[in-house]
Amino acid sequence: MPEHDPRLVPALVYAALCTAIVSSLGMLLVPSVADSFGIAISSAQWLLTINLLVGAVATPVMGRLSDGPHKKRLLLVSLVIVLAGSVLAASTSSFTLFLVGRALQGLTYGIVPVTIAMARRYVEPSRVQSSISTLSVTVASGIGIGYPLTGMIAGESSYRWAFWFAAAFVLSAIIVTVRVMPDGPDEMAPRSPFDLRGALLLGLGLGALLLAISEGENWGWTSASTLGVLAVSVATGTAWVLAELRSDHPLVNLRVLRTTDVLLANGTAMGLGAAMYIALSVGSLVAQAPKDTGYGMALPVLWAGFVMFPLSVGSLSANRLVRRFGPRIRLATLLPVGAAMISLASIVLWVWHTDLWVLLVGMLVLGLGMGAAYAAMPALIARSVAAEELGSSVSFNQVLRTVGSSFGTAFSGAILAAHTLPTGHASDVGITLAFALGALVCVGVMAALFLHAVTHRHRAPVR
Repeated sequence: MPEHDPRLVPALVYAALCTAIVSSLGMLLVPSVADSFGIAISSAQWLLTINLLVGAVATPVMGRLSDGPHKKRLLLVSLVIVLAGSVLAASTSSFTLFLVGRALQGLTYGIVPVTIAMARRYVEPSRVQSSISTLSVTVASGIGIGYPLTGMIAGESSYRWAFWFAAAFVLSAIIVTVRVMPDGPDEMAPRSPFDLRGALLLGLGLGALLLAISEGENWGWTSASTLGVLAVSVATGTAWVLAELRSDHPLVNLRVLRTTDVLLANGTAMGLGAAMYIALSVGSLVAQAPKDTGYGMALPVLWAGFVMFPLSVGSLSANRLVRRFGPRIRLATLLPVGAAMISLASIVLWVWHTDLWVLLVGMLVLGLGMGAAYAAMPALIARSVAAEELGSSVSFNQVLRTVGSSFGTAFSGAILAAHTLPTGHASDVGITLAFALGALVCVGVMAALFLHAVTHRHRAPVR
C-alpha cells in the first residue's frame, strides 16, 4: 500500500462517523427505553449518563495512546468493543446489561482523536489541515443524519433495531479499517511509557464531575451526595494537575495547553459545547411536546429526528467553505465567526421557537456555526503542538466539549425541572429560559473571542 493512499481520508471519516451514529442513540430513545423496560424516565436517563461517563474517561486515554506506534490496533480494538456494546444493548432484556452495553459504547468518543492522529501521520502534508478539519466536524454533521435515521428506525419498529443498525455500521467500519488503514507499528512514533497514574486520576476526577452534573437534579444540588462527589472531583482534579506537571511523560501535556491557540480552542470547545447541547436537547423536546403546552409541535419520534437534519446540512456546508477558502482566512478568525452564527441561532430559538420552520432554520444556522468553529479548533491545536502531543491535545479538547455539554444539559435540565406543567412536560417559561441560557453562554464566548481578536489585531497574522 502506498504511504499516501487516496482512500485513507474517506476511511477515517467513515470510522469517525461511528461516534455520530452511536451518539444519536440518546435523547430520542429515552422514552422508548423507559417503556420497554418498565422504568421511570429518570432511570432511563442513565443510558445517556453512563455513556458520557465512560466516554469522558476513555477519550484522553485513547488520545494519548494514539500518539504511540499502534494507531490502527487501537482503532480496531475500540471499534470491536463498541460493536460488542451495541449488540449487547440491542439484544438484552435486562436493563443492567443494557447499561453495560451503553458503557462499552462510550469508547466511541475517543475514536475522533485517534482518526485525527492517523491523519496527521499518514495523510500527505498538503491535505493534513483540511483532513483534520473535516474529521472534527464529522460528529456534528453525522448527528444531523443519525437522529433522522434513529427516529425512522425506532418510530417504525423498536429502539432495539436502532442499536442493531449501529452494530452493523460499526462492523462495516471495522472492515474498512482492516482493509484501508496503514498497518503498524508506526516506526516514527515515540515509545514513551503510559501515564497510568494520570489516567486514573483524570478518569476519577472527570467521572465524579460528570456524575455530579448529571445526577445533581435528582440528588439535589446542595445534597451531601452531590457536594461529596464534587469534592472528590476537585481533589482528584487538583492531584491530577500536580501529577501531570511533574511527570516526564504526562497523559496530557498541560504546558502545551497554555499556548494562545490551544487556549482559544479549548475555551471555545467548552462554551460552545454547552450552548450547542442546550439547543439540541431543548429543540428535541419542543419538537416532541404536545401542542397544548403552548410551544410543542407534537411530532412523533419518526419525524422529530428530522428536525436535526438541517444541522448536518449546515455543518457540512460550512466545512466545504472552510476547505475552499481556508488559505485566505486566519484559523483564529473562524472561531468568533462560528460563535457569532451559533449565537444568532440560539437567540432566534430563544425569542421565537413555536414554529417548525423557525426551529429548522435555527438548526441550519447552528450547523453552519458549528462547522466553522469545529473545523478551526483541531487545526489550531495541530499548528501549535508537536506531532507526538497531537492525539492527547485534541482528545483533551474533545473532553472539554463533553464537559461543556454536560454543564449545558445539567443546568438546562434544572431550569426545566423547576418549570414543569401538571402533565409532566416543561412549561413555555422553562423552555424559553433554557434557550436563553444557551444564547447567553454563546454570546459570552463570542464576546471573549472578538475581544481577543481586537487586542491581538496588530500581531502578525497566523494561519
